[in-house]
Formats: sequence, structure tokens, C-alpha cells
Amino acid sequence: MARSEARLLVPALVFIALVVAAVASLGTPLITSVATSLHVSLGSAQWTLTIALLSGAVATPVLGRLGAGPHRRATILLTLAVVVAGSALTVLPLPFAWLLAGRAAQGVGLGLTALMMGVARDHLPEERSASVIALISVVSIIGAGVGYPLAALLAELGGVRAAYGLGLVVTAAALLTAWRSMPEAPEGRSAHVDVAGAIVLAAALLLVLFLAGERDLWSRHLAVTAGLAVIAVVLLCVWFVIELRSTTPLVDVRAVRHPAVAGANLAMFVGGIGMYLLLTLITRYAQTPHGAGYGFGLTTFVAGLVLIPFSVLGFVAGKLTPRVRTRIADPLLLAGSAVVVGGGFALFAAARSDLAELFAAMGVLGLGVGGFSAAMPGVILAVTPKSETSSAMSFNYVVRSVGYSLGSAIGGLILAAGTGPGHLFPDDGAYTTAALAGLGAMAITTLTSLALARRHGRQGRGRSGPRPWRPGRGA
Repeated sequence: MARSEARLLVPALVFIALVVAAVASLGTPLITSVATSLHVSLGSAQWTLTIALLSGAVATPVLGRLGAGPHRRATILLTLAVVVAGSALTVLPLPFAWLLAGRAAQGVGLGLTALMMGVARDHLPEERSASVIALISVVSIIGAGVGYPLAALLAELGGVRAAYGLGLVVTAAALLTAWRSMPEAPEGRSAHVDVAGAIVLAAALLLVLFLAGERDLWSRHLAVTAGLAVIAVVLLCVWFVIELRSTTPLVDVRAVRHPAVAGANLAMFVGGIGMYLLLTLITRYAQTPHGAGYGFGLTTFVAGLVLIPFSVLGFVAGKLTPRVRTRIADPLLLAGSAVVVGGGFALFAAARSDLAELFAAMGVLGLGVGGFSAAMPGVILAVTPKSETSSAMSFNYVVRSVGYSLGSAIGGLILAAGTGPGHLFPDDGAYTTAALAGLGAMAITTLTSLALARRHGRQGRGRSGPRPWRPGRGA
């Protein structure tokens, strides 16, 4: 690719990744507005967020497989067209069911992040592609911090439909950008979608995200919840067997079993639980009214401003990480970033009586999440062929989505357990308990990353270096 074309491609890739992340997160600040304006319960309104995460988790491995084939450009354009159509459904004055359909279509766009990484790795010089992939990974997370305050402000000024109108504008811009800038995939690629594997995985993820979102089930119907959890595990095992036996698997689980990839995905899963747990704790604490004995009673828009340090420092960490990678191995960067996130938990647990302390904790979280997200692709792609970039990273993003959902659920369960009978808000100590649980999650993430670093160091001392993964070969 010519240098001028590469200069245009890089901002396009980053912009598309940022847009799909921001649009998918629009459901978070608008849940209350949806419930009041469309006259549905808060539990029903919560599905405007859950259904986007679900469709994204299901679409991500499918798009990752399609992105590994010869029709990647067409896949990107068609997916963005679906997102634009879904955005239009969220804006039109239609019943609640149509809003959910639109949100599901918007969530499909989350699967494009891995495809953006595949394009970068195929069409940019190796030293340039590594930094761009790291930046794409970062903006896919900090996009929530960009969309949250804007959507909240528009909802306060013009209502929920005006807030969703933001999604329509930016997704249309993303589609135009992709049409102008996305190159065709390299020749010689082929990809087939494992339909059976996609269906079983969709059913398993539906149960997992449903259980993560419906927290009342855990306290009121524990036996039913346990049964559904067992069914979800069984479905995941069935999916694993299907993928092993398939000649064209949705995700090559042999690649996932590679120690570096398996360790990275485990770190992403546990780390995702902790990262999203702290994010939800801080935003919920900031909006708790003074009458609860703590909190700041912030409006949705002002609470969204608390996310600005998260986004800014996350972006800074993402830009700095590629430079640091020349001196520090990616697994050590994962471990260091997990420690930083743990520091955010410690800060929140020890000091949250002043709003500035919440801003500081959110900034520390952004710094850690940005570094973690920027280093993660390097661990996985070091043992992954170029042709499998989209597929390998798509599985990592499914793991991340499940981890985030469980982090939100665990936080809700801990706070619910700390809410006394007849009280609307949990005790202040429940937030400390949740923060300590998050510290535990980040400790596990740190240890997992250090184990990866130790293995990386042993391979680096060998004559042949790390053993790359080949299709059809296990760890």
C-alpha cells in the first residue's frame, strides 16, 4: 500500500472501531430515559444494552471468520449497513420492540473491531501495524467514555430519540468512510462459516449474558439459575467439540489452546471482570443521592463526565504502549497494567468522599485499561498467522464481552447483598467489599500475565524463539 493510502487508512480504521464501540455503549446512559419515555420497566429497558452486547458477542466470531476470507471489504460494508439500519430504527418513533431490534443491529458492529485489526496487519508495514492494532484495541474500549456523556446530554436536551440520533449520524459517517477507504483482502484467502457452531455458540452466549443481566434470578430463583448455568456450560462444551471436529471451524480451538493464546484469553476474561466492575462501581456511586449517606447525586450527564479521565488517560496509555513495547515484553505490560487497575480499586476502596477522588480513580482505571488493551493483541498475534488475525482477535473479544458482563453482574450482586431490608441503596461498605473482590480479580490477572511473561522469557532464550501456531496444530 502506498504511503498516502496508508495515511488515509489508519484514521479510517480507528474511526470505525471508535464508532461501533461508542454506538454499542449508547444503551448505558439511556436506560432510565427509555423506561420513562417508552413506559417499560427498568428491567426491560436494561435489554437495550444487553441485546447489543449479545448480538455483538455472537456476530464477532462469525465476522472474524468472514473477515479471514476474500470478501472482507464486502463484509465490512454490509455490516456497517446493518448498523446504520439499526440506528435508524432507534431514532424512528416506533414501539419498544423495534428499538430492541435496532439495538441488536447496532451491536453487530462490535464484530468489526477484529476486522479492522486484520486490515491493519495485512496492509500496513509490520512496525506500523503493531501500533495501529494496539490503538484500535484501546479505542474499542474508551469508546464508551466518548459516547456516554454525549448521549446523556442529548437525552436531557431532546429526549431519548435525539440521543440515538447521534448513533445514526456517526454510523452513516463510518459507512461512508469504509466505502472510501477499505481495501480488498489479499488474494488466496478462503473462509467458510460453521453454521452449527455459530448456532450453538449463540445459544450458550445468550444464556451467559442473560444470567449476567438478570441479577434477581440469583437471589430469588437460585436453583433455576444454577440449572441454566449448567446448560450454558454444556452448550459451550458441545460447541468446543463441534469446532474440534469441523474442517472449517468458526474458531480454530487448536489455536486457542496454544499456551500464549489461552493465557492471554484467561487474563482478558478475569481482567475484564475486574475492569468493568470498577467502571460500574464508580459511575453508580457518583449518581447515588446524598440521602443514602454517601454519593454525589450527579445527573446522568454530569456522571458521564466522570468518564472523561478514563477515556483521556486510556488513549494516552494506548499511544505510549507501542513505544514501551520495544523495551518491555507484552506479557509484562499486561501484568503491569493489571497492577495499575488494581491501584484504581485500592484508591476507590480507600478514598471516595470527594468527587476529585472519583475522577482520580477513573483516571487510574483508564491508564491501566488502555495499557492492557494495547498490549493484548501483541501477545495473541505473536503466534498467529496474518490470515487468522481477525478470527483470533474476534475470539478474544467474545471473551472480553463475557468478562465485562460478568463484572457488571458480580458488582450488582455484591451491592444487592449489601442493601438492607426496606432500603433502596446499598450500604457504603458494600462498595468496599466489591472493590476488594475486584482487587482479587486483578491479582489473578497479574499472576496469569506473569506466567505468560515467564514462558515468553524462556522461549526468547531459545535458539528458535517462540513457536508460531499453525492451522490444525495444537499447543
